[in-house]
Order: sequence, then structure tokens, then C-alpha cells
Amino acid sequence: MTSWERVYEKWNSFQQLEPSLKEELDQLEGDQTALEDAFYKELSFGTGGMRGVIGAGINRMNVYTIRKAVNGLANYLLEHTVNVKDRGVVISYDSRHMSREFALETAKVLGAYGITAYVFTSLRPTPLLSFAVRYLGAVSGVMITASHNPPEYNGFKVYNEDGGQITPDQASKIISYIGETQDELLVPYLEQDQLEEKELLNWVKDEIDNAYLERLVQISKLHSDEIAEAKQMPFVFTPLHGTAYELVTSGLKQLNFNNVHIVGEQALPDPEFSTVTSPNPEEHQAFSMAMELGKTIDAEILLATDPDADRLGVAVKKHTGDYQVLTGNQLGALLLDYILSHSDKALLKSGRMLKTVVTSELGRAIADSYGIKTINTLTGFKYIGEKIHEFDATGESFVFGYEESYGYLISSFARDKDAVQAAMMACEMAYYWKKQDKTLLDVLHGLYEKHGFYLEGMTSLTFKGKEGSEQISAIMDSIRQHPMESIADFQVEKIEDYLTGERIIVDEKEKVEEIELQNENMMKFILEQDSWVCLRPSGTEPKIKCYYGVCGKNVQDSKDKLTALQKEMDEQLNLSTKR
Repeated sequence: MTSWERVYEKWNSFQQLEPSLKEELDQLEGDQTALEDAFYKELSFGTGGMRGVIGAGINRMNVYTIRKAVNGLANYLLEHTVNVKDRGVVISYDSRHMSREFALETAKVLGAYGITAYVFTSLRPTPLLSFAVRYLGAVSGVMITASHNPPEYNGFKVYNEDGGQITPDQASKIISYIGETQDELLVPYLEQDQLEEKELLNWVKDEIDNAYLERLVQISKLHSDEIAEAKQMPFVFTPLHGTAYELVTSGLKQLNFNNVHIVGEQALPDPEFSTVTSPNPEEHQAFSMAMELGKTIDAEILLATDPDADRLGVAVKKHTGDYQVLTGNQLGALLLDYILSHSDKALLKSGRMLKTVVTSELGRAIADSYGIKTINTLTGFKYIGEKIHEFDATGESFVFGYEESYGYLISSFARDKDAVQAAMMACEMAYYWKKQDKTLLDVLHGLYEKHGFYLEGMTSLTFKGKEGSEQISAIMDSIRQHPMESIADFQVEKIEDYLTGERIIVDEKEKVEEIELQNENMMKFILEQDSWVCLRPSGTEPKIKCYYGVCGKNVQDSKDKLTALQKEMDEQLNLSTKR
């Protein structure tokens, strides 16, 4: 009997197994492939938490894998933070299947250790969870969400006492404690009535929402007399069946944006996300209904948030009346320029803009023009949050942070990407430029004319299951063993390997430097002509992603360069899979 079969037999013979999971195992009986995938490994707990398909097995999201993760978290908190039991942990959840149940399971295990849990009475966005940790002075936060993954997924994200996603060092320690849990089926927990009797479960209602909204209104860059004006410019908003409806509409109302039209079919929470192929504002299909409504009311821009409201997508009306969905890099550049152009000069002296290594260099060019230093971080907003925390000690000022995958943060009262903040600023920005007879597309073109025609792209290959994980590792190993010296006639000038922490200067091959950013399985090829390519396995999906960036003489030149890079890399990745 193999190791996974022994784990399967343990689950299958467990008398107290949750009935729905027992039923699933009965249905899978005899399906060796499906059972092996469910039991061949434990669901990976990465640098931010874990995410996976809901179902039976140690490689699935269920009450037992949740309990094991919380057991590790509880032991970590008791060993590494102070006043844990009194300060407690804040728990929020989104609209997915089992989200509320997993939130309560988290509280039940924490309660077994005497740790107080603050659980929202109904679904709330991720940025509100981040804010709540700071507002309540809690030691940690947990968000039950799988972001924009398909409906069969859910996830468990952990936040530190600063309100940011846990750092790699913190994650490593938590993983170690999780590993000490011998049997996920026997993790101690208290029932809900026991928690409430012992006052270890506090239900959170509107207090946090109101405090968040008080801070939200302060991010506005307009003068009070402009805020007081009636703003009748029409906007369309869709929460894509997720958590953002209440905060976004309330936030816009605070700024006197009263002409906001909601996509009714997508306003209510729906764990199946039944009106979209994917609840991801990066996907243009997610805007289909918003575009129909936008044309009906002649909306200037369309807003779409993902299920847990940490990502924002924006579509802008073109002069033809159709809508163009902005990329994350484009919206980030527009927001950055608007914020810096309306910021106090004193702030700019110590100001810092944060972006990830795969985010457009247009942001750096804009920041440079205002005298703002740009700091690159590894991919993932946890690294941006970590840098903001460092600024508290260094005296540097955070002015804006973003990543190409639709994540933005404007004010650090939250420490994770915040689609609510970004939605407020996007509407205000569109309103500001509209008064000057410009659309956001006009402004974007002006930024290109001034700073260069930056263009970016991303492609990915998906590999599912055990074999898929092995294939992704093999591709990265192959690229490291056979590094490219040129890509599509662009000479490679530097290679940055973030796993080893080495930067190789290609035209001086003996020269190897250390790079500050490391400990992530990612390689970036810096090319001539302000171009670059970056390879990175996804930390949340069974994919290997390839990012591209170019800067051409004009739009067509940039498109041609990007197409050439993508074509070459597609061929290289296909070769790597065959090696």
C-alpha cells in the first residue's frame, strides 16, 4: 500500500468524518487517479496561506485542512506574539462555497487555545480585513477567499499584526508549526456555543466598516469645495457577485458621486459566479454586462472588483462610444500620475513608490519625473506591505503601490491591495480629467508621449495535478541550465535569478553580483532597448507565467517588439517541456 493509500484509508475509516466528505469518498471509490490527486500530498501552505479545490482529502480545502492550518497558526502566535489571547484574531470571508463555514472553523480551533476571534457577521472584502487587524490591534487576521479562482476553489490567507500578508519568514515558521500537527482529523476545537459562552467569539458588525469609510474619504485629492459639488457624471460598477458592493457604493456616495449604476445581475453574492466565465476583472469577458449598461447610460468609466475586492478593473469609454479595458499597468500609471500631481511637495521629498519586478517601468519613469524614488519588490503585495512597514522606522513616505495584476494601494491605513480605495480614486481621477475635456485614454496617451511607449504582456501555461507540478519545476530547471543569451534578436544584458539571489552580467560572464530580492523561484532577463522577460511559476495556480515589457518609438513599434518576444518565448517554453 502506498503512502497516499494509507492516508486515504485513515480518512475513509474515520467514524466522525464530515458526512459530505464521506459521501464524496464513497463516490470516488475505485477512481485511483482522483483519489491519488486528493491524497498524494498535503495542500500547500505558501507564503500567504493556502488555496485549493474544495473537497475530501489532504490536498483539498475542507474543515480538516483548515483546522490543521489554524492549529499551526495558533501555536505560532502563542510563541511569537504578545497578549495573543486578549488581542485575538480577526476573521473575514467572501462569497464562495464554504467560506462562512471555514471562517467559523478557524474561530473554533483558535478558541481551543483560548484565543479570541473577531468574526464578521457577513461577508467582507480583504482590504477591510487588513484594516480591521490594525484598527482592533489584533495579533493576526484570516481571510477565507480564493480571490478570482473558479467556483470550486476556496482559500485561507493569513495576515500579520501590521495588517499585511505574512512575510516569507513568518510563513516558514507557521508552516513548521503546521507540520508538527500529527493528525488533521484530531485537531482540538470548541463548538460555537462553547465559544460564545466563554466570550471567545465576538461578532463584528458595522463598527469596522464605518471606521474604514472615515479613512477612505480622506484619500481624496480634490478640495472640499469640489467635493461638495454635485457630481452627476455616470459610472457603472459591478462587484462580480463578490464582497465590494456596500463599501464601494458607500465610499462613492461620501465623495458625492451619486450617479453610480450597479449591474443588477451581478450585485448579489453568488458562489457560482453564474454570469461570468471567470470572476476576474483582468478578463475582458467579466465586463460584458457592465459594457451593455454603460452604453445605455453613456457612462464615462466602468468599474469591476474581484470577489474579495482586492483587485480593480476599469474600462474607459472611447471616442467611438465603445469601451477599452485598461491593463493593470495602465491604470496604475494613471493613478500614480494623478496622485503625484496632486500631492504636497513636502511629501514628495521623502516619497516612495512601490511596484513589483514584473510591473511596467512606465511607473518608474513617471515617479522619476516627480523626483520620487521607485522601489521594486518581489511579486506579491505582501512585499509591498512589508516595505511600508519598514517606512515606519526609516521615515520614508509611502505614496503609492501597485502590481500589474490589478492590485493598487493608495493609503497605508490598509496594508494589502485595496480595490475600494482604487475605485474611489479612479472615479475622482476620471471626473477631474473630464472637467478638462479629457478622457483617461487621452491622459494615458499623453503619458506615453512624455515618458515612452511602454507596453507589457503576459502568457501562461497550465499544468494540473502532480505531473503538472513536476513539469513546472522541470521547465524552470531547464531554463537555469540553458540560459538564453538572446531573445527574438534582443541581446540579454543581465539575468536576475531570484531563487539564488544572483545577477549575471551576460557581456561580462565572469561577473556575478548579489541582488537584494531573492528566495522566489523566478528569473528575469534584462534585454537591450529597455525590454525584459520574466519567468515565474504562479504561487496560487498550477501555471508558469511569462511576463514581457518593451518600450518602443511608438505604439506599433512596441506592439511589434512585444509580439516578437512572446513568439520566441512560446517556442522556448515548448522546447523546455520536451527536454
